[in-house]
Amino acid sequence: MKVMTATEASRSFATVLDAAEHGETIVVTRGGKQIAVIGPAPTAPGRMVKAFLASRAGTLDADFEADVAAAREATDNEMRGTWPDA
Repeated sequence: MKVMTATEASRSFATVLDAAEHGETIVVTRGGKQIAVIGPAPTAPGRMVKAFLASRAGTLDADFEADVAAAREATDNEMRGTWPDA
C-alpha cells in the first residue's frame, strides 16, 4: 500500500489511476490524516448479481421482482455497457 499526500496525488493523478488499475491501493493524506483510499474497482459485480437473481428464480417476492424489472428498464444501454460482464 502506497501513501501519498493530496498534493502528490493531484499532481500525478494519472499515475495513481494506473497503479490502482494494476491492483495497488493508494492512501491519500491531507495534513497527516487519511482522507481517501484509491484502489482497484471490484470485479464482476454484474455477473454476481445476475447469478444470485437467477438462483432465486420463482422464489422472489413479487414486489422485489417488479423493482428489479423497473430498475433494468430505467438503465439505458450506455450504462449497461459500463458493466462488461452484466
